[in-house]
Amino acid sequence: TIHTRPPGTRPEDEAEGKHPQREKWASKLDFVLSVAGGFVGLGNVWRFPYLCYKNGGGAFLIPYFIFLFGGGLPVFFLEVALGQFTSEGGITCWEKLCPIFTGIGYASIVIVSLLNIYYIVILAWGVYYLFQCFQPELPWAKCHHPWNTNRCIEDTSRMNRSLMLAANASNVTLVSPVTEFWERADTVSDSRNRTWDLALCLLFVWVICFFCIWKGVKSTGKVVYITATFPFVMLIVLLIRGVTLPGASQGIKFYLYPDLERLKDPEVWIDAGTQIFFSYAICLGAMTSLGSYNKYKYNCYRDCMLLGILNSGTSFVSGFAIFSVLGFMAQEQGVDIADVAESGPGLAFIAYPKAVSMMPFPTVWAVLFFVMLLLLGLDSQFVEVEGQITSLVDLYPSFLRKGYRREVFIAIICCISYLIGLAMVTKGGMYIFQLFDYYAASGVCLLWVAFFECIAVAWVYGVDNFYDALEDMLGYRPNPWMKWSWTVITPLLCVGCFVFSLVKYKPLTYNKVYEYPDSAIALGWTLALASMICIPMVVVIKIIQSDGPLIEVGGLTVPAVCQHILMPLLKHFPACSPQRIKAVAAPVRGGASSRPKELTFPLDPNGNSGGLKAPTHIIVETMM
Repeated sequence: TIHTRPPGTRPEDEAEGKHPQREKWASKLDFVLSVAGGFVGLGNVWRFPYLCYKNGGGAFLIPYFIFLFGGGLPVFFLEVALGQFTSEGGITCWEKLCPIFTGIGYASIVIVSLLNIYYIVILAWGVYYLFQCFQPELPWAKCHHPWNTNRCIEDTSRMNRSLMLAANASNVTLVSPVTEFWERADTVSDSRNRTWDLALCLLFVWVICFFCIWKGVKSTGKVVYITATFPFVMLIVLLIRGVTLPGASQGIKFYLYPDLERLKDPEVWIDAGTQIFFSYAICLGAMTSLGSYNKYKYNCYRDCMLLGILNSGTSFVSGFAIFSVLGFMAQEQGVDIADVAESGPGLAFIAYPKAVSMMPFPTVWAVLFFVMLLLLGLDSQFVEVEGQITSLVDLYPSFLRKGYRREVFIAIICCISYLIGLAMVTKGGMYIFQLFDYYAASGVCLLWVAFFECIAVAWVYGVDNFYDALEDMLGYRPNPWMKWSWTVITPLLCVGCFVFSLVKYKPLTYNKVYEYPDSAIALGWTLALASMICIPMVVVIKIIQSDGPLIEVGGLTVPAVCQHILMPLLKHFPACSPQRIKAVAAPVRGGASSRPKELTFPLDPNGNSGGLKAPTHIIVETMM
């Protein structure tokens, strides 16, 4: 039987004669703030400004905007629109749109699950530093604390002279108190003794995260009114304070001064591409999950473009706030700004705290900075966890949506993630954190997923078919540059950046000094491949589980222009004879037979047959 049904309908709901019920955002602003909170995060503040300075200043904006308009915005809009169109999370949306590529959803879930484990550790550090601010004196400003060693020295000029003398005499390196406050371990193996104050901070943040999402979008949509807006207020305050400091202009000059020669270095382009994919939180399933709670006729295209401006604009403005303060610190110490510029945790927990300790009223500025850091990271964290939960719950909705099972499931996920994350708050936890950060959610993994997302939508489902769906949802067809990006530009950018990333790969080191053992590197690549292997593995599983011939996949999922080219070629291969198609295109659940029992037309949301432009895409689903 061939019939149509609205997006969001699940097989188990149809079998029981139930109309699907899915939560929706209470208002448009709930969705906008949730997305803004989800992708405007720590990377905007501590990664983009440093990359801009490191890679040629203003010249870095050239590859940045190329990747923004050629990859970041198109994939971001694609994921939101896909969730809105199917009313499904990050896994089941692919079962509806292009079942043979359901592995894209599983890959995204693996990445976001690993990301959620280590990203929240940064918030635990932030909470710890915030609590430490409420003391008569900032604990990282002086050398008279129990954790300080005889190598600690406060006066910068004296420290420089002592370093020279130490190099000649005993080869002892002297360090600042802020560095000693941050670094407590020497090797990755020094991870046996747990730091209980950090463990409690991590537990505290996980509890907050749980209560932010435990009631679904009803709670998430309200919390973001605070967590997504206050950081912008604090960023503006810190910006005004930063640009009024002596030496600020020198820092801003280093931030933006263009060096076009740097554009010849492939690493500049790799940094631009990976920064775009990181900062837009794409390829994680979260944006798809957030979009799935939109009303079907919601104009997500307009809001995605505005949110993109907000995201990149925040990154750009953050550079002024950060580098104005670093310029002040460089002037106070009498050193070059290159000696104080940091990225990542080094900026948030070493460079900036050291800078505020030199300002008048240092406690006030330290509190403002760490509150901003905490809120920036917190909404990103619980939005990513919400995306993870939505994707998993949508896999088994009839079971996990009964009673309080969803809340219990969220608690279980949070507890498991917390227990794994405890390894990162030990004395050697920073080394484990860096291992996860470098491999588990690396740019290589995100580029891999983004490439297959574009291939699945543009070349398998059919970009014209998807534009028909967008026209039905939005009331108009988006600008053609989206179509060209999904079809050609984004896949090429992803492939180019992916290849260069592998060619330029260097084994992970900590502070450019400590070299990780081979076992740690092997663990890192295992984390990376755990997500990447999902896509080809699911394709193979679909083929093995199929009852009929492969060629029929082309008949059901490949646009007509490709059918005329590929299908005649595939007929020459026995394994791809034209009888094995339907099962590969069909999602297989619970070991049930893969033989399709119904064909559905997802492009018509109103349940009306016909009216679809050729080539018509057909999704095959197995009824249980």
